Amino acid sequence: MRRWIGPLAFGLIAALAVGYAAIAAIPYGMMKIAMDRLGRGGINQMSQGPLATPARQPVVRPSPDLAYSSCPFDLAAGPLEIMVVPVPGRYSSLSIFDAATDVAFVRNDVEAGGKPYRIIVARDGQVVPPGAEVVRVGHDRGIALIRLLLKDPAEIGSLDAIRRQSTCRTVTKSK
Repeated sequence: MRRWIGPLAFGLIAALAVGYAAIAAIPYGMMKIAMDRLGRGGINQMSQGPLATPARQPVVRPSPDLAYSSCPFDLAAGPLEIMVVPVPGRYSSLSIFDAATDVAFVRNDVEAGGKPYRIIVARDGQVVPPGAEVVRVGHDRGIALIRLLLKDPAEIGSLDAIRRQSTCRTVTKSK
């Protein structure tokens, strides 16, 4: 029986190490897949996806009642400016997720008073414009996601021009 204690202990330690490594790596892998699927419009650029259908689901379980705008970001070149223009009379929200899939920021149209707002996403140490509302994240990469609630999927045509006013871009240094 004593002969089995060493191999069993080794097997247990190995299993724990592999399990811990998998748990630590899975969020980053999931975010990379999401960024690849949502980043077809480019990094640090807002893109407006078509409505989700059973045949088109770029991420797991998107809501057919929501129109999604996404901005996969990379802060390596500098902070990111996100300008959000809410659609009057419709619930909308901005969520910012970091590379580990952690939520770094959320604001909805009610909290914004129905008015446009500007957020700067930056890493610690990155210089941001004075007076800006700043969200600090612990990773260079992530996704900003705007969700717009539709009463009827057919109304996307009349609301699309307003939703396309929301933007994201790398903040450039002023001279």
